[in-house]
Amino acid sequence: MLIAFSIIISYLIGSISFSYLITKKIKKIDIRQTGSGNAGATNTMRVLGTGPAVGVLILDVLKGVVCILMANLLGLPDWAVALSGLAAIIGHDFPIYYGFKGGKGVATTIGVFFMIMPLFALIAGVITILIIAVTRFVSLGSLFFLLFTPILGWIIHGYSAGVLVVAFLITVLAFYQHRANIVRLIQGKENKLGHKKAQA
Repeated sequence: MLIAFSIIISYLIGSISFSYLITKKIKKIDIRQTGSGNAGATNTMRVLGTGPAVGVLILDVLKGVVCILMANLLGLPDWAVALSGLAAIIGHDFPIYYGFKGGKGVATTIGVFFMIMPLFALIAGVITILIIAVTRFVSLGSLFFLLFTPILGWIIHGYSAGVLVVAFLITVLAFYQHRANIVRLIQGKENKLGHKKAQA
């Protein structure tokens, strides 16, 4: 029962779209109908600027952090804790409050990975920042972080099979959500950070 409770509450917390709420408050528009159409921090930066985007990023990261903390406080096994994190990410991607149309889950995944694999998320995060700074491709940096963190956890630390399975499910979901970005990266058509024109 506690596991089901944690998963449901995590999904509901993850479903809170701060990019939607903040953009609606400031510009009276639906962020999903402008810019790239993605309800996340990167599109918030394109639409509102750096300040609001940083706020959205922090709040979306905290969704993952809060859900993992809650699961830990409930005394759940490690795989169920990780599963609660996955539920929060699914909520962000497919929010029940907004017609199941949300973001790509990167910021919430950052929060989840930093809670369940802190050292490896930190290592991957530093490299990700360097990748984005050099290439200015947010999607490329994000994809690296999403893949490299669980790979490090698998190769070096030896997390339980349950945690690793959930971590790689998170990665698979994230790559699915970034499928259009991956195609554009391969074709050389992906937009760089700072470009005004955006695609879905």
